Amino acid sequence: MLDSNRTRFLVVVAVLALAVGGSAAVPGGQALVVEDAETGETLLTAPVQEDTTVSVEYMHSVEKTRVLDEYTVRRNGELEMTRMEFESYGWGLPAYADVHKENGSYVFDPEGSWEEVYIKPGHVAGHKLHVGDETYDLVALSDARSVRLHVTNQSVLDAALH
Repeated sequence: MLDSNRTRFLVVVAVLALAVGGSAAVPGGQALVVEDAETGETLLTAPVQEDTTVSVEYMHSVEKTRVLDEYTVRRNGELEMTRMEFESYGWGLPAYADVHKENGSYVFDPEGSWEEVYIKPGHVAGHKLHVGDETYDLVALSDARSVRLHVTNQSVLDAALH
């Protein structure tokens, strides 16, 4: 009887180990990762897929007007900048881009695709991160420290744990 219980226990442990190990190897999709730029500490992991919109919204420090930088997740994991909106021209904003007016904002489609994007959130600017329909306070999340955004592939186990 003792050997029978021990055998059952060992079989259950083996099955669980295989299930966990297998789920760690099975692709579970993509995730946007926000890390502390200095330490590499993961601050946020959010599920994304191809064509998910990721945007950073903030207040221009000089003009005190809203700015929105929009990226689209691509299949290769890059973040393609697909739109920029701003309410008035100011330092650091595109002066010679092909800009048009839309709903009271200046809008343009910038070129560029990146494997990673670095952002320095600030209390005055009040940076917000939008991932699909979710919004995160990037200043509170990072304690106003520089962050690195990048897309990674997750296993089923990673996705279940986050």
